[in-house]
Amino acid sequence: MIQRPDPAVVARRNRRMGWGAAGLVATMVGVSFAAVPLYDLFCKATGFGGTPMIGQAAPGATAAAGSITVRFNAHTQPGLPWSFEPQQTSMPLRLGEEGMAFYVARNLATTPVGGVSTYNVTPEVASRYFHKTACFCFEEQVLAPGQTVDMPLAFWVDPKIAEDPATRDIRTVTISYTFFRSLNDAERTGALANAGPHVGNQRLQR
Repeated sequence: MIQRPDPAVVARRNRRMGWGAAGLVATMVGVSFAAVPLYDLFCKATGFGGTPMIGQAAPGATAAAGSITVRFNAHTQPGLPWSFEPQQTSMPLRLGEEGMAFYVARNLATTPVGGVSTYNVTPEVASRYFHKTACFCFEEQVLAPGQTVDMPLAFWVDPKIAEDPATRDIRTVTISYTFFRSLNDAERTGALANAGPHVGNQRLQR
């Protein structure tokens, strides 16, 4: 005679399997959410993906230091009612010397608008040698209606760029900034869906 399984045992087994599956899903979701900020940290630390290095002081140019031209680009995501542009299109810079550039942003709306910028350096292979010591990136900037502000960028290019076989022939690097609506502003105005791909980044870093 076939022995039927105890319903209580079956119920316990099903509950264990259910909790196990739920735990696995939660773990996978947590890992996927953590991946974005971890990837950003990796890029900032290594220069991967055209992300400049951050925070190191300029060593100063030596008498034998070569020079490089730095170009500046600016973009705004269509959902942000700002004008945003560099005050200079390019700048010659000696390797190891700190440079200072400015971008200017203006709120074209009749209400306050918050924005946040991302950036990258091209050619990507040169990004590990491009160091920013001060900038306006990744921090919310809120402009009043019609307000115009100057946004400074302090930076230097490592002399080692001239020693690396992969970069020693590079004579021009370009740093590009793109401004999006900030997460706070997008949530406040109900424009979250059109804010831009950076919003997931900000939400995860809260």
